[in-house]
This record gives sequence, structure tokens and C-alpha cells, in this order.
Amino acid sequence: FLITPNLDKMAKSGVILTQNYCAAPVCAPSRASILLGQSQGHANVRNNQFDKALSNNYTLGNVFQSIGYKTAAIGKWGLQGKDLSGHPIKRGFDYYYGYIGHGDGHEHYPKEGIYRGKKRVWENETDVSEALDKCYTGDLWTAKAKQWIATHGANQDQPFFMYLAYDTPHAVFELPTSSYPSGSGLNGGLKFTGIPGRMINTAEGIPDSWIHPDYINATYDHDANPDTKEQPWPETYKRFATSVRRLDDEIGDLIDLLKDMNIDTNTMIVFSSDNGPTIESYLPAPNVRYQANFFSSFGPFDGIKRDLLEGGMRMPVIVKWKGQIPCGKVVSTPSISYDWMPTLLDAAGSAPPVVSDGVSLMPSLIGKGFQAKSNIYSEYEEGGKTPSYPEFAPANRGRVRNQMQMIRMGNIVGVRYDIKSHEDDFQLFNVMRDLQQKEDLSNTMPMANLQKEFKDKIIRMRRVDVEVPRPYDSVAIPSIKVNKVRKGLKWSIYRSDEKWIPNTNKLKPVSKGISLNLKSSLSSLQSVDIITFEGYLRIPIDGEYT
Repeated sequence: FLITPNLDKMAKSGVILTQNYCAAPVCAPSRASILLGQSQGHANVRNNQFDKALSNNYTLGNVFQSIGYKTAAIGKWGLQGKDLSGHPIKRGFDYYYGYIGHGDGHEHYPKEGIYRGKKRVWENETDVSEALDKCYTGDLWTAKAKQWIATHGANQDQPFFMYLAYDTPHAVFELPTSSYPSGSGLNGGLKFTGIPGRMINTAEGIPDSWIHPDYINATYDHDANPDTKEQPWPETYKRFATSVRRLDDEIGDLIDLLKDMNIDTNTMIVFSSDNGPTIESYLPAPNVRYQANFFSSFGPFDGIKRDLLEGGMRMPVIVKWKGQIPCGKVVSTPSISYDWMPTLLDAAGSAPPVVSDGVSLMPSLIGKGFQAKSNIYSEYEEGGKTPSYPEFAPANRGRVRNQMQMIRMGNIVGVRYDIKSHEDDFQLFNVMRDLQQKEDLSNTMPMANLQKEFKDKIIRMRRVDVEVPRPYDSVAIPSIKVNKVRKGLKWSIYRSDEKWIPNTNKLKPVSKGISLNLKSSLSSLQSVDIITFEGYLRIPIDGEYT
């Protein structure tokens, strides 16, 4: 049904990650985790906290700024705060162009506001919406991204990092004005003209009008009976398919630009999404509501956007870096979206901040070195239920969501829905052989110990957020059982010139030892040194300690 020639080409010339997860099953917390490099156990934006200011901590923007990169964020943001304190410019990006507000991303013609009213597009801290006649946002973000890359990518002495966040395909399902411009890259494709009223070269014709020719007369088997005549696709699905195809053209246009500028061998491209498939279209009657099972957008899994089942959390991820990453490779190592901060920093020759929860995926991508295990965890609260699609396993149809958690260790995924207390058991699934999560293994003997291990681990890998209460917030951090304990602290000294306290997992210590007190360990430190201490505390009784 859906044709994506440019993404297919990207996959053949790069790597597909088949077991990569989003951090949360809805946009705002998911993108916050990507930008902060933190799980939903630590990120400051959780649940449906749309438009909450992103934490003033390390972000993909400011870490790359710190190591000499020019940085840009283009497209949807939605993490700005009421006072705009979380504006991209204030979170490490030298340049911003896009929708600041979350709700703006539900309309794709900002000036006309065809379905959801007029919206505001910002260039840095200036509202530039009035000049954007007939600008379809997918085209607008691409044209601006191309212009920025053409300007800054030509500077061989200063590398760049771009966070490009499309708002299409996404409710409302609007159509472009016209076919994609001929050509691509530096001399063709989309262009940012800078002319008010015709800011991009597709700002002409009738907004929300062009359906891709491949889908105009598309039909489908509406009754699962090959003997009856197929029916035309409802327009809702023609719109969705056109939007997907348009995104594919836009990605191909950008990839060709890098090639035309001769910087494709020195540029890593990561294509991903932020949550599973939607069932929202925001189109008025007589348009039918979008259903995720029309195109089987959840793939072989159960669940959609807002579910912590695999269908709501597994992402289609492609990574391309010509000359560095093997072509046509499939990476089946489990990973998650907050791994991108350490991965991209590793590619740039830097260690990630210690506050990052991710691990570098570079060993898996290039096929060299030891691949650390990702810490795959998510928590989310949402009223409503999983759709009762016949394609889903009976136990997953109409599941009540409310408070939910997901954790993965090895091949086993633990899921809890409608959590009432920490005593509630996880359902346990071997997602390598049970993609739909049909067979709950929690009552089998080998899984008895894993149940406790999952419950203990999710308490250790999160912190309480009073704005987002959970049923397990009051549970004490579980103790660690060790057989033999000796007095003292194990210390290691590392040398690093990072502008932050780095994660030391991939650093080699310059010296190490065991000390009975802190003072003797600190006596030989230099200004660029980092010292870590490892040890155990004997906690005689449960309680709050400071």
C-alpha cells in the first residue's frame, strides 16, 4: 500500500534497527527523552505534559554546541513552557525555525489554518507566520533545512548538528498544494525562496488539494472476499498515504543535498519516529476516522500510539553514514531512543554526560567493539483502551491503560497495565518469538525470579516526579545482596577534557585503588581529573536518608 522508494534506498545503503524503542508512546515525553538522553524515569517531561519547558540540563543541542558544532532545530518543538524558557535557542540550538507550540503541529497550513485555525511559525524568537501563504509544513521544514545545511554545511572547519522534527504525517491529514518539484538536492527539489507570499517553491495552487497519482484510484479488499469487487480507498487513507510519500520525497531531497555538497561521507543521518501509529485524523465528516489497521501500521505487533505494547513502542529506524556504516545491515540489538545522545557523541569523539541514561550504539552500527546493553524502560499514564482490532491477540483488545510500565531485559519484555500498586505483577513476554505478546510467561517457573528482578530494577532506575504521581512512588529502593563486603571505597581517576561530568564507562582510569576514607583518595587530583567511588552502604532499616 505505502511506497517509500527513498527510505528503501536509505535502508539499503545503511543500517536498519529492528528492535529500537521510543522512550514514551506519545510525542512530548518521547521527544524530551531524545533531547535529554534520559529515560521516562528521569526526564522532566512525562505523560501528556505538552508544552512543558524542557529541563535546563544537557541536551543534544548544547552538548554539540560545547564541542564546536553549529546547531539547528527545525519543525515541531512543543517543549517551550508558558514563559518560553524552554525555547530551543535557550536549550542549545543556535538556530530555530518551526512550530513552538504542541497544538500548532496539528495544522499543516499555518497561515490558512484550514482545519485547526491559524498557527504560529517562529524563526528564532520572531513570529514569521504572516508571510507563509500556502506553505505546507512538511515542505516548509524541508526547504528551510536545505537552506540552512547549504549555508552551514559548506564550512568544512565547523561541523553541524540538526534536529529535524516533522509534523507530517500527523493529524490533521492535510495534502500538499502540488506535486513534488522536479530534481532534488542542491539544484532541484524544494527551495526556500525567502519571498513573502511565496516563501517556498510549492507555495502555489490550492492548499490541501494534491493526492499522489499512485493513490487516486487505489482500491482495497473491503470484505476479505477475493470474489467481490474491491472498493476505492476512503479519502482519509489517500491523504495519509500521500503524506507518507511526501515525507519520503523530502528525506530523499535532503540526502541528495548532502551528496551534492560532498559531505555525505562525513554526515550521519538517523531516521526514526517518536511513537507508534495513530488513530487520529481530525478530518470533518464525511471523512472516515483513520484506523491503524487499514495499512497494518503496527506491523507484526499489537498496540498503537499511547500503548506500552510493542506496537506502540517499536520504531522504524534507519541509520546511514556512507563509508562508516555497512550497507544493508540489520541490527537486532535491543535499543531505545535515549541511546542517540551517547551514540552521536561517540561518533563525534566525545563521552556523554553522566546524567544520560543511554549507551552508545556505535559498536552495533559499525560492527566493531563491545556493545553495552541498553537500559530499556518506559512509564506512562493514559486513560482509554487499546483498540479492539481483530488483528490483535484477544488479551490485547480493549486493554484498559491508565498507569503503565514497560521494561526489557534480554529477550523478555515486562508490561504492566492499569497498575494499582507496586505489588501488581508484570506480564512477561519473549518478544523474539512472540511478537504479538500473546503468551504471558509470568506464571512459568523460570520467570518467578525475573518478576522480582523487574520490580526491583524499575524502582532503582527512576526518580519520583511529584507532578506525575505513580502508584509505586513510595516504594523504598530495594537493597542489593552481596556475599562478601570489605571495608573501604574503590576509587578510580579518569582524565577528560569534556565540558561536563562524563559517563566513565568507556574511559580508561589513569589510576585506581581502595581507600578507607575520601581524603586520601583526593590528595593527588589534578584540575582535569574525574574521580569515581564505588562501595556499599549498610542500611539497617527502611527509611528516608539524606
